[in-house]
Amino acid sequence: MAPFGAAPSGPSRPWPFWTTWRRPWAAGSSGACWGPGALAPGRPPGFSSARRALQVRERQGGSSVEQLIRGGGPAIPKGLGASPRGEATPNELGLTPPAWPIFLLVAATLALALLSILIGAGSVGPAQALAFLLGRPEAVENSYVHMVITTLRLPRTLAALVVGGALGTAGVLMQSVTRNPLAETGLLGVNAGAALGVVLGLTLAAHTGRSASSLAWAFGGALVASLLVLAVAATGRVGASPLRLVLAGSALGATFRGLTSYLLVTNADVYEEYRFWMLGTVAAVPLERVLEMLPAVAAGLLLALLMVKPLSALFLGDDVARALGHRPGLVRAVVSLAVTLLTAAAVAMAGPISFLGLIAPHLARALAGPRLGQQIGLSLVAGAGILLAADILSRVIIRPHEAPVSVLLAYIGAPLLILIARSKRMLILHGPGGQNR
Repeated sequence: MAPFGAAPSGPSRPWPFWTTWRRPWAAGSSGACWGPGALAPGRPPGFSSARRALQVRERQGGSSVEQLIRGGGPAIPKGLGASPRGEATPNELGLTPPAWPIFLLVAATLALALLSILIGAGSVGPAQALAFLLGRPEAVENSYVHMVITTLRLPRTLAALVVGGALGTAGVLMQSVTRNPLAETGLLGVNAGAALGVVLGLTLAAHTGRSASSLAWAFGGALVASLLVLAVAATGRVGASPLRLVLAGSALGATFRGLTSYLLVTNADVYEEYRFWMLGTVAAVPLERVLEMLPAVAAGLLLALLMVKPLSALFLGDDVARALGHRPGLVRAVVSLAVTLLTAAAVAMAGPISFLGLIAPHLARALAGPRLGQQIGLSLVAGAGILLAADILSRVIIRPHEAPVSVLLAYIGAPLLILIARSKRMLILHGPGGQNR
């Protein structure tokens, strides 16, 4: 039997690129390697707990899981690593991504934010908008230019940044906690549930005369949708497999959208106000609405950052997470709360926008590698940049009209979804011990 930490014998199992990396690293004659086999072999007979298994691995010269979660590399013979203790550094193992792709992503997002203010479907061109931003008197004193920039384009740009960042972060959290590369708030029906909650609250407010908080109703709808999708997908012997989650989310999402359409059609006032919102757009989002949703987005992002280390441990399995002092049930609950907060705020602002939470996390993983903390940060930036780019394109392709931004994102997200669904390697996720999840 192969020693703990050695590559398992027999046919190799596929390992998805977004969950970890595959970089074999010889460690003497024992054949120990750095890869999925080093983290997720079957526990040999005689190991009574995950903690004892980790202790044995450390005595054999390997890295503890605490070091792996922090991003440290496995121990190698002295003289090969750059550290004084003979351990491979993150740079040597390929754990630290190069800085230039991250810099380019951040710079591109900032440039897109500037372009979003300069470019529009109306008569105010980039030259006039730039003159206004530079404070030139002829542009600042023009009431029409002032209204377009401060009332329309600036709030729209801020809304795209907030909504894109929220949905990108929610996507990477959902994919990590469900171990499902297809998990996304739009595909799993969470967006549709939040939209149904908003419309239901507005309909009740129209009949009762009481004002309704769109954020509270969106939060309730998103939470109910998440629980229903997980409950439906988990029925049967197979459990909540990636494809079952997507199928359950698609079915329930269609049901939620049908109920939302019925409520809109039967209430003319609500329909006139929210028919374009239902398509998913950041156009005409007032600055007050953006500021109202910022606390919910900030709370969701804070929870996401606090869950980086527990969620990284949870991905190695519940036993390992408990051995490291984490409570798997509590971790999943807090991550679900963060996803619900981010999704509810985004839907309350811009309506149900799908595929953004699918595109941004995969782009972030391509740049950040396996480190969850960097994945979350880059998913936030990538989500904001992608939504800004789609929104700018929606203003210029059918001038003087605008296309719904959700339609443009679907043209990008649908082929990516098909690519992931057709790749068997992408759909097979293994937990500790190699079990299919």
